[in-house]
Amino acid sequence: MRIDAEKLAFRQLNEQVRAAGNIIEIDRCCGQRYIGCGLKDAALTIHGTPGNALGAYLDGASIVVRGNAQDATGDTMNDGRIVIHGHAGDGLGYAMRGGRILVKGNAGYRTGIHMKQYETKKPVIVVGGKVGSFLGEYLAGGLIIVLGIGMDELPVGHFTGTGMHGGSIFIRTRHELIDLPAQVTAAVATDEQKQDIRPWLSDFASHFGVDADTLAADHFWRLSPNAANPYHQLYTAN
Repeated sequence: MRIDAEKLAFRQLNEQVRAAGNIIEIDRCCGQRYIGCGLKDAALTIHGTPGNALGAYLDGASIVVRGNAQDATGDTMNDGRIVIHGHAGDGLGYAMRGGRILVKGNAGYRTGIHMKQYETKKPVIVVGGKVGSFLGEYLAGGLIIVLGIGMDELPVGHFTGTGMHGGSIFIRTRHELIDLPAQVTAAVATDEQKQDIRPWLSDFASHFGVDADTLAADHFWRLSPNAANPYHQLYTAN
């Protein structure tokens, strides 16, 4: 089903999406919120710019955005896939607990905040460009990859991994990382560790036409929780 969103308020648009079949295409989207919330068995393509909380609580559906996305994309996402062919706003993947989000361009502040995993549920975010400060804040599980494609500067902002106590973050850059909190350990990723993220690099490459081998061969930092200075010490007097 094809929907022209130009004159639709977000409630009207979402009612039409819920009433549509399994293959949905939205044209002339411009800021409508909550598109695809809780969607299970559907493939949704959006032309334009969806508003906040795109794919919130997504539970298995596939969403492709042929443009940019705003804040809180994939909020509390449980399963499925969101592919953004432009940039994403702040809070990408907030409290995400499953599925994957791929962004060709940049993402804003607090990407991956409160991400978590349980048993076989492992959320993954891959950003092709750069991200703002507080990447992976309070990260409890899952995987975040920042590729910095086309960047001559450090592709992450300040305070990466603040409060991190699970999961891992991979950052493709030869620049030294700055402003890392005590809860984070940073080391150059080994070949074995880069092999572990290779499926996600290949997935990203297949959507956006880059070379996975070139990406995988480059220098990555791997960030993980610092067991010697754990998250709880943020709230414990010394």
